[in-house]
Amino acid sequence: MTETEKGRRLLLWVGLLTFLLMGGLQALYGPSLPMLARETGRGVADVSVVFTVHWLGSAAGVAASFALGPRLTPRLVVLALACGASLLGSGLGWPVTLAGAALSGFGQGCAAVVFNPRLLTAYGPRGPAMLSLINAIFGAGAIVAPMALVWLGGDYGLVFLGLAVAFALLLPGARDGARAPLPEGSARFRPDWAILAFGACGIGLEATLIGLGPSALVRSGASETQGAEAMSAFFVAFLAARMVQTVIAHRIAPFALFGLSITGVALCMALATVLPPMALFVVSGAFAATIFPSYFVEAARRMGPSPRVSPAIIAGGLVGGISLPFLLAQITETMGPRGFFQVMAGLGGIMALAALGALYTRRRSLQA
Repeated sequence: MTETEKGRRLLLWVGLLTFLLMGGLQALYGPSLPMLARETGRGVADVSVVFTVHWLGSAAGVAASFALGPRLTPRLVVLALACGASLLGSGLGWPVTLAGAALSGFGQGCAAVVFNPRLLTAYGPRGPAMLSLINAIFGAGAIVAPMALVWLGGDYGLVFLGLAVAFALLLPGARDGARAPLPEGSARFRPDWAILAFGACGIGLEATLIGLGPSALVRSGASETQGAEAMSAFFVAFLAARMVQTVIAHRIAPFALFGLSITGVALCMALATVLPPMALFVVSGAFAATIFPSYFVEAARRMGPSPRVSPAIIAGGLVGGISLPFLLAQITETMGPRGFFQVMAGLGGIMALAALGALYTRRRSLQA
């Protein structure tokens, strides 16, 4: 086995384990909120700001990646995640908890920028499949970590500290390898605003399903327990779809897959306006799962190999992921029991038509 092959495999394994642990870390926030509220003497709504701090930290990580470029290494990313998880589990007070959330988000934003493009280039034609694989394993962590919290009797601090130790064990293997050399003249940054806009809307749609879907199910008549169970089933479908994508990703044009994903979400939401929404919400998880990987691959191909491309791609998704759930929460708050599904169906339908139009226009231009 050549040194290049060894570096490539090591990058894959470190990326898989990093994304697995990141999925677990992010999934712990929700179940730990009631315990955190009791310990700090605050309301659940007040401590839920930890989500916002995490995503603001993620945005800061993407901005730092844009500024640092190749100087940001996998080891620095894993170190930030280890430190963030240790602060979250330290039990040293509310300000330290917020600092841990910010640092964990920072590491997650950097990880998306570092691992995704390196695997995409290191594995050549199989790059899209490898990118889908590490993003699929993120979903596995999101399923397992809340179960660990239940097994440990709700001791969220211990679970966070366990994740910190696991991140620390990854540090020796997180080497700065498998970096693809930049072709001459590749430093010029050429943003494609159209694909970035599609990415912002697509990731916003995915984030809204995850963030607001369970409460929308409760508003439509489900119990809180059923809403939580539907969220778990959503992530099972999410993980299954991403595993399938590892096999088919290199055989389907990425933007065509992106359009299919958006269309699937839109159809599920439209049917949920007139049919029982629980199963349709779960099925939408399979379509939502393929939005980010297909967007990332398409944007990377359009925008070229500049070190600033990957941070720009992630930043585009963050714009939608942070803003769209907040906006739709305000819009659907006063609507009827199926208002969430109606709005999501309308938004998804508009996006699907736009994607179809872009595909048609591009095919015509290539034929010409």
